[in-house]
Amino acid sequence: MELPKTKISHRDALLNAESSIAKIKDSVNKDLLRLKYHFMAPAYWINDPNGLIFYKGEYHLFYQHYPYAPQWGSMHWGHAKSKDLVHWEHLPIALAPSESYDLDEKGGCYSGSAVDDNGVMSLLYTGTIIRDGKVIQTQNLATSKDGITFEKYEGNPVISSPPEDGSSNFRDPKVWKHEDTWYMIIGSSKDEKGNALLYKSPDLRQWDYVGVLAESDGTMGTMWECPDFFPLGDRYVLMFSPMGMGDRKAIYLIGDMDYETGKFEWDVIGDVDTGFEYYAPQSFLDGKGRRVIIAWLNAWDWMPWFKNFGPTSKNNWCGAMSTPRTVELDVDGRLKFPPVEELKVLRREHYHHANTKVVPGVPLLPEYVGSDCLEIKVELQLAGCQAEEVGFVLRASKDREQQTLLSYNLQSKELRFDRSKSDGWSGGIQTVRLEASETLQLHIFIDTCVIEVYADNYRVALTNNIYPDPSSVHLDLYAVGDIVNLNTLDIWKLRSAW
Repeated sequence: MELPKTKISHRDALLNAESSIAKIKDSVNKDLLRLKYHFMAPAYWINDPNGLIFYKGEYHLFYQHYPYAPQWGSMHWGHAKSKDLVHWEHLPIALAPSESYDLDEKGGCYSGSAVDDNGVMSLLYTGTIIRDGKVIQTQNLATSKDGITFEKYEGNPVISSPPEDGSSNFRDPKVWKHEDTWYMIIGSSKDEKGNALLYKSPDLRQWDYVGVLAESDGTMGTMWECPDFFPLGDRYVLMFSPMGMGDRKAIYLIGDMDYETGKFEWDVIGDVDTGFEYYAPQSFLDGKGRRVIIAWLNAWDWMPWFKNFGPTSKNNWCGAMSTPRTVELDVDGRLKFPPVEELKVLRREHYHHANTKVVPGVPLLPEYVGSDCLEIKVELQLAGCQAEEVGFVLRASKDREQQTLLSYNLQSKELRFDRSKSDGWSGGIQTVRLEASETLQLHIFIDTCVIEVYADNYRVALTNNIYPDPSSVHLDLYAVGDIVNLNTLDIWKLRSAW
């Protein structure tokens, strides 16, 4: 089944999409590479998280979805909900291309956000079509009283064209309420410089352009995708995924917002994640008052070794979401991103080691601690240490021919993620400088084909996909050049959330 070429009722478009997924999802679920506790669509393609919202006591996750093949296509909005951010229930697809402003094989219902408008869940999204070779992107509204079945607003588009400060790249609305007014930022660009455009509205339907909230100084990409803007403490944070910025997939700016002028003046810049695959993070405020973010576990700016979005496509699925993280303002004014506490519910067998030594060439970890789903927390003593390097061998085959290396160089003070021998598919080495002095603390999550690493008190995160053989589950902790004192090591095997 394919996307219809002419206008179709929204209900029929949704039924077609659901039927396509229903035919394949049971066989897809048997794939050994399927993730155990990261969110995935039931089948086929998934990318950006959309419409993250805590609504009537439950977490809702929408996502960019193509329900007809394991590759990017005309975008739909998949949908799931959870009570704890760990165990997710798949819901019917929420949005499908059906109207003149979003029905296109190369377009569809692009990214956006969700808000609670006096009990009515309201989705703001970008409709994308191609006409005469030109991209036309508009902002549109869909609403639901039950949080499951959505109707597109008959007055769509609510914003029909970009302002002079923008371009035809005009997408990914993020909406919030300040006092009695709704505000929206949209990712765009001007003269090959990314920017975020600000609008305001009394009712989510009539929108007035305010101006450029913030823009690139020429060093922050050519287009700002999936911008997100929120207060944190007494400051504001702008997050976005810049196109054309090389390895930097998701960055944040911290500053002050003036609602009178509509300007955001920033003075701090940082990376949300420095790995290869962490794109389009979106945030929301939950019922506990936490600012939570989830991102797509992939990226569009391809590296030289890039071969596709991963080998899972041959098994009729592609893509997943990161584990949820909180966003917190650190004492020095920068951000940190601890994983949500709810993930602890996945812990089962526990291995603990303390006050021992990592000796070069001497195995420390018993073979039984290995698994394709692990949580690892370690603290290594660096003060007075003469070693050159210390690190982990992750997801290794028994002969260690297949392995992923996570290491810290004590001379260069660089944390290094090396997947050149991970699977015969992935490639690349990612490094980030850590000013570790007294101790090195790492928090690592492993799940079949993704590794998420936290360091520097959660101010540094590295997220990378790998696709090792399911039998490659061995784990080593090693040192090079001299002994390294191990203060504490905790390893938990993790159960599936599905």
